[in-house]
Amino acid sequence: MAEPTETTETNRTTDATRTTEVDVLIVGAGPTGLFAAYYAGFRGLSSAIVDSLPETGGQITAMYPEKMIYDVAGFPGVRGRDLVKGLVEQANQWDPQYLLGRKAHGLDDDGEQLTMTLDGESGEEAVRAKAVLITAGIGEFTPRPLPAGDGWLGNGMVHFVPALDEHAGKDVVVVGGGDSAFDWVLALHPVARSVTLVHRSAKFRAVESIIQEAREAGIRIITDAEVAELRGGADGALAEVSLEIKDRDTKEVRPEVLPAQTVVAALGFTADLGPIESWGLEVHKRSITVDSTMATARSRIYAAGDVAAYPGKVKLIATGFGEAATAVNNIAVELDPSAHLFPGHSSG
Repeated sequence: MAEPTETTETNRTTDATRTTEVDVLIVGAGPTGLFAAYYAGFRGLSSAIVDSLPETGGQITAMYPEKMIYDVAGFPGVRGRDLVKGLVEQANQWDPQYLLGRKAHGLDDDGEQLTMTLDGESGEEAVRAKAVLITAGIGEFTPRPLPAGDGWLGNGMVHFVPALDEHAGKDVVVVGGGDSAFDWVLALHPVARSVTLVHRSAKFRAVESIIQEAREAGIRIITDAEVAELRGGADGALAEVSLEIKDRDTKEVRPEVLPAQTVVAALGFTADLGPIESWGLEVHKRSITVDSTMATARSRIYAAGDVAAYPGKVKLIATGFGEAATAVNNIAVELDPSAHLFPGHSSG
């Protein structure tokens, strides 16, 4: 995946806070936010993209970079990481500033500019922008923990698999029964030494077609099983997983031990909008209400993508692309009333 170059320059510095100034601040570096950065540049607007994740791509990068996506216009099918790579390359034509690994909290308005404060590893920062476009998707998401995996995160246990090659030749146990769990077992099956899916029930949340694909691939699936313990080898690295498997008829529990140098805990996640909900916007069920211009209830703040809500909304990547263009074009007019809403065709 193409890695954007993160800016180290600042436009203004105070004693305690590094400050960046742009025309449009985009909150969320997923597909909608990346396309918005491209479109801002196309309209002659400078932009910065802030995201709490350390990489661009949002949910795609974090959860299913190897998954094929079939409903993006112009692609019969495109792998998640390839879609993100193309969006980054498209946006980088206009040199947006990437502020990754930062969490937004305060948002102040002095009547002329909006100032957002951020927390990052290097301390507090601020971004001053003429307008803000929120493309935060489902918000900040936190993986549900694997109780038996306490202490193993980052030492053999992971929640996401951004790079398949890191697990080449390993024994991998994937715990979960949703689409993501089956995505991981199918993606890892060709590169890992062995892949086993473990689920607490015989009923899965994943769609039937992907379950059948895993069965046809010969992937071992253990149901009615709980992970009891993760164990290390002599070197302390993860070596095996201890299971407790309950017989559906007798209810008797029998133990089984699987070799595992990697455990993928794909148990779903919780999500919330965090501080966005305190910014004076109209928020219902983690979605921000917008009008036909993608404007929110607060002046010069817009929203697009899965986080935006209006009657008849369909949450698709393709929908987010159109909403990003609509939002940026209306931002351009709000910032400069003499500008035209329709920008002309990019091929012109």
